[in-house]
Amino acid sequence: MKANVGGIDKTLRIVAGLGLVGASLAGLLPVWGYIGLVPLATGLMGWCPAYPLLGISTCGCKSET
Repeated sequence: MKANVGGIDKTLRIVAGLGLVGASLAGLLPVWGYIGLVPLATGLMGWCPAYPLLGISTCGCKSET
């Protein structure tokens, strides 16, 4: 798995994921708020499984060709 999630994208994913999970834990959102685990995990790993399928990369890494 090559990193394909860049700095701002990674930060937004982590913040959004923590916000959704935190709101669910606090009782502000129903159980569907735990979907925030997905952006949280992809932000922490630096890899999004949908990006290769869509041909997207927000990482500033140079691609190996």
